[in-house]
Amino acid sequence: MKTLSPRETFDRQLAELKDQLLILGSMVEQITLDAVDALKCRDTEAARRAYLYDQKINDKRFEIESACITIIATQQPLARDLRLLASVLEVATELERMGDYAKGVARICLLMKDQPPIKPITDLPRMAELATDMLHRALGAFVATDADQAAQITEDDDAVDELYNQINRVLLTYMISDPSTIDRANYLTWAAHNLERMADRVTNICERTIYVATGEMKELDVSDDELNKL
Repeated sequence: MKTLSPRETFDRQLAELKDQLLILGSMVEQITLDAVDALKCRDTEAARRAYLYDQKINDKRFEIESACITIIATQQPLARDLRLLASVLEVATELERMGDYAKGVARICLLMKDQPPIKPITDLPRMAELATDMLHRALGAFVATDADQAAQITEDDDAVDELYNQINRVLLTYMISDPSTIDRANYLTWAAHNLERMADRVTNICERTIYVATGEMKELDVSDDELNKL
């Protein structure tokens, strides 16, 4: 049996670390979709499962963090490898926070319980689909160190923002026309906010991909056009 060189051993450890990051990402995608579906269907049992599942996401994040620290302490990584390891730590943290957002959506479902819906929930699932698709592609770009793909993914954040603004406008109309809907509308507004923040954190992952690939930390969510509007 061939004995692996130190570099080959190190590369295998990095590959395993990336695999674990993809697993964590799939866990976040699933809890997000499950939590939003529970809210849409007012399924409190499903919401409770999603709420509790967040602990598994936390555990996986700490597992990845521990592996990163061990590699850094024992393998003396070079500059680019160190950028990757530092970015894995950052991406794992971003994913854990996204899990918190999904947990927040599940909590909203539990808080609303049997309160009558203001309107059918259609835009929130669409937001969740867009955000989780962005996340899936962003993690693929990170693992492949594809800076060009990472930069393109952030453009999809505009669609999430548009849905978020649309939801806010509709819910505000309900609150103005019928003050009895204010509490329920606020719950849904907060759920939409969680999903909008999730998409923003996907942008952070894309920035980390570019950093690993180029060594340059570049902010992707502020354009000259946006600045000119201020």
